[in-house]
Amino acid sequence: QAQLVESGGGLVQAGGSLRLSCAASGRTFSSYAMGWFRQAPGKEREFIAAINRSGVRKYYADAVTGRFTISRDNAKNTVVLQMNSLKPEDTAVYYCAGKAIAFGDYIPRLPLSYDYWGQGTQVTVSS
Repeated sequence: QAQLVESGGGLVQAGGSLRLSCAASGRTFSSYAMGWFRQAPGKEREFIAAINRSGVRKYYADAVTGRFTISRDNAKNTVVLQMNSLKPEDTAVYYCAGKAIAFGDYIPRLPLSYDYWGQGTQVTVSS
């Protein structure tokens, strides 16, 4: 069973950047599709980005395309979300999530599709 721990959140001014990291335990990280989600107060959890097991294929939500980049390092069991040109509406708790993939190249984008979740890290963007 994987355990995920996010880090890198904080307070930043609009237009700034943050780099979120998610460290995974276990020896099967390379078999997981990984995703980032966020949840603002009073709102549902929202898909941000996802990456396949090898790191070759990536998906982004329209709201972050061109500003956020997801990447992974399977040797280090980490997935990173680089966030640039941040906006106040990006303020939320950000979660990383993992989905065990037995075969194929499936990349889930719905929260219910993921098996494992981190505890979340707060990102606050001031105007």
